Amino acid sequence: MPRLGTETALLRHVFRSQCVFLILCMVWCSPPDDPIKCSAQTSNCTITNSYGAFPDRSVCQAAETVYPTSEKELVAVVAKATMSKRKMKVATRYSHSIPKLVCPDGEEGLLITTKYLNHTLEVDAAKMTMKVESGVTLRELINQAAKAGLALPYAPYWWGLTVGGLLGTGAHGSSLWGKGSSVHDHVIGLRIVTPAGPEDGYAKVRVLNNSHPDMDAAKVSLGVLGVISQITFQLQPIFKRSITNLVKNDSDLADEAVRFGNQHEFADMTWYPSQGKVIYRIDDRVSTNLSGNGLNDFIGFRSTLSLSLALVRSSEEIQESTKNADGKCISSKITTSTLMGGGFGLTNDGVSFKGYPVIGYHNRLQASGSCLDSPRDSHITACPWDPKVKSQFFHQTTVSIGLSNVKNFIQDVQELIALEPKAMCGLELYDGILMRYVKASSAYLGKQEDAIDFDMTYYRSKNPLTPRLFEDIYEEVEQMALFKYGGLPHWGKNRNVAFDGAIKKYHNSREFLRVKEAYDPLGLFSSQWTDQVLGLQTGVTIIKEGCALEGLCICSQDIHCAPDKGYFCRPGRVYKDARVCTRLTSHNNMPLQL
Repeated sequence: MPRLGTETALLRHVFRSQCVFLILCMVWCSPPDDPIKCSAQTSNCTITNSYGAFPDRSVCQAAETVYPTSEKELVAVVAKATMSKRKMKVATRYSHSIPKLVCPDGEEGLLITTKYLNHTLEVDAAKMTMKVESGVTLRELINQAAKAGLALPYAPYWWGLTVGGLLGTGAHGSSLWGKGSSVHDHVIGLRIVTPAGPEDGYAKVRVLNNSHPDMDAAKVSLGVLGVISQITFQLQPIFKRSITNLVKNDSDLADEAVRFGNQHEFADMTWYPSQGKVIYRIDDRVSTNLSGNGLNDFIGFRSTLSLSLALVRSSEEIQESTKNADGKCISSKITTSTLMGGGFGLTNDGVSFKGYPVIGYHNRLQASGSCLDSPRDSHITACPWDPKVKSQFFHQTTVSIGLSNVKNFIQDVQELIALEPKAMCGLELYDGILMRYVKASSAYLGKQEDAIDFDMTYYRSKNPLTPRLFEDIYEEVEQMALFKYGGLPHWGKNRNVAFDGAIKKYHNSREFLRVKEAYDPLGLFSSQWTDQVLGLQTGVTIIKEGCALEGLCICSQDIHCAPDKGYFCRPGRVYKDARVCTRLTSHNNMPLQL
């Protein structure tokens, strides 16, 4: 590299290290904007997600938004819409789903937001149950349970999700123990408002429990059955945990990954393939008599100076445009070492990280998201992905692979990395591959077998026709996980290709569709998108120029990639059935002109 290029790269690395340091500092930030924007109070509305874009970059429109504050008001809303045969969709407070599950069909659609259905209704300490409205956030659920000496044993790590959204998309934490880490498997009761005929006033409140035959459909519903109004959880007595993050070489990961989840209740792994490292989280219940008041304030979920976010994004854009793999690898090592040195945001006493183990009460360790804390409207700081400032913009591929296939999948990825050692440095800038354990569920659209959920976050260009560095490697890993190893997509994440034919992998999908037909025969809570995902319509794949770059299709022609930029449709290197956008270069590293 010329000396000027070396200096430029060094500056980028300094900027990133400074930015990571700033992320370590706790600063106030403004919460994310409401995902719903209306031009006339509650009419002429659009909705997006918290990242500011759906996978196909479409804008979802609705004629009106309503904000019910009680189940009674919710019933009236659904009845009125049913009488006029109006399409409806349920929206949540922060809208964290990446696919467009919240989009109603057509401009006359109705958005029903659960923003103000956010009350804790009942806590029974003796029975260890808790009843809440569906708009309650995970953070509120955790805190209210803790006040009663109770705990939700497993949960996702980000607390800005609503409990209704958690159930709708099958969100989970990490565990193979007990009933497993899926939140919906700790639900013992639901109340759901569905359309009905005139004899029932056009809306019906259906009361379900674990003995009801439809419960396994409603627990993971994608929002197509109706609006969940209330949820009852079975909780446990509050307890303490002990966490130690152990860094090891990834040479034996393929074998260790299968075993590790049975050894520790809250085990997970973070894999850095290009660095050849794995962080094993040794995480178990311990006696409440053990001293420790640990706190989880994960660095990636803290409020961050907008200036540092812009610098980090600009650095990555430069690295992408100049194909600077070395720069990404140096940056990723700085980022990873800084996160490790800061205990990933764990503290022993709520203030500072002094070393492992970190011991504390479950409610203080199970999830975090302090960038949502401040009520002030300021653009000085933000959540790292907030679209109202220049910030992270990424794709997420999140696929659960059965334990019987995990070893071979990991070995295939390692074989790819042996061919392209720097390929996943960009992914490591987003804290590598998070590997969480998920247990088989009775829910019709839940996990079909015990599995590891591989969560991969990586750079996305603002221009949908611009390929990313090592585009082919990311696409091959995605297709390998989904098709070679039959992985199940996370319903709240992923690009379009992950949902192509996915419904066929669910043994009880016909039972789910039967309940859907019974609860909403007119399809008022369905959309073209959800019908495509559920196999009722074709077309989840969108064929057009450059479609493979955004995951709207799997390439079959060069035009689906970016031939003008040197990216052509070619077979995978390890998974030969894959079709990926590969950069073909000449001896001087310039795109070939074919």
